[in-house]
Amino acid sequence: MAWYNFFTPKVEAEEKLNPVQHYDIGHEPSREVHSHTWYYENLEIVNRGVNMLINDAAAIPTLVGQATKHAGVVSGIRRSKVEKLLTVEPNPYEDISRFKRNLVTDYILDGNMFLYFDGAHLYHIPANKMIIVKGVKKPVDYYEFNETKFSPGEIIHVKDNSFDSVSRGLSRLKPATRSMALLKRMRDFQDNFFKNGAIPGLIIKSPHTLSTKIKDRMMESWAQKYNPSNGGRRPLILDGDMDIADLSKVSFKDLDFQASVNSYETTVLKAIGVPSILLDSGNNANIRPNLRMYYLETIIPIVTQLNFALERYFGFEVREDSTKVTALQPELRELSAYYVSLVNGGIVTPDEARKGLGYQLLGEDCDHIRVPQNIAGSATQPDEGGRPPAEEGEEE
Repeated sequence: MAWYNFFTPKVEAEEKLNPVQHYDIGHEPSREVHSHTWYYENLEIVNRGVNMLINDAAAIPTLVGQATKHAGVVSGIRRSKVEKLLTVEPNPYEDISRFKRNLVTDYILDGNMFLYFDGAHLYHIPANKMIIVKGVKKPVDYYEFNETKFSPGEIIHVKDNSFDSVSRGLSRLKPATRSMALLKRMRDFQDNFFKNGAIPGLIIKSPHTLSTKIKDRMMESWAQKYNPSNGGRRPLILDGDMDIADLSKVSFKDLDFQASVNSYETTVLKAIGVPSILLDSGNNANIRPNLRMYYLETIIPIVTQLNFALERYFGFEVREDSTKVTALQPELRELSAYYVSLVNGGIVTPDEARKGLGYQLLGEDCDHIRVPQNIAGSATQPDEGGRPPAEEGEEE
């Protein structure tokens, strides 16, 4: 039986072990370095892209349905309790929005979510400090967080995709590490260039050779007067009849790297699944299809993975309510034409259509199906209606 069935009473049966389980044992801590957190906190494009994922995924409502055919890890819990935990108050200290945002933050930066259920409330456990201890017979022997051990039946673990580990997921930012590092180096180079004045701007010629001490003193004096931060350039002293052939014309504007910065920013956004067009200003006709693709290919899969884990753990159907997502809804003109066709076709009542469009219900004559009557009488009585009978003297 599976590892999570050890915590639910089951009928005794022969235990089937994974034949390769004894090769995959030991401790598995978080593999992600803290640089991902640094990039998230210091690079604007990384912060903005990751925050979009976090806020949009956490904003999708959760629907708790009926009990599933298979019992969950936790037995005896009521549907109303599960619904409260997943839609209103997971624990006495957090609302559901903050709770979900913490989970998705871990999912993007570390590739894993860890939820602890104490029998009454759900708590988020930071993924970067959670250690998975794998056993000889079970995929997970126990979880450890700051020397505190949790049994597998107490933890809900959601992992992102990974190739070299069956226990921990891979951070969404991991493939973009090179691009983020290059962005940081460009920014550092610009800062140092502006701070130190790497290009000479003031030339001082001397017919005699000066000592190093005098040259350094003069350089320091002129550098204070012609500081790049005040609009000047770094001075340069030429002594011993030395002359300059060509003065570099490179400026800070030439070192802006704007094209390269835009390219690497787009690469980072693609790595985490955010279309770069959503962060560009201006009116663009492709925003709506890109926004829809962003939800269908990035946001919904993240929410679905969490919901499947919660469903298996609690034993109740857990689904996302995508009807509340504006980006996944059709245009109002298309939506109104859709409901009009349903009402005129006798499929839904006018009140059901008004509810779908967000209007107040009217009742009375609007709460029953309308019978289509394209030809008078033909819809209610097939033998009535149609072509009027011919009068005398008219040809058939």
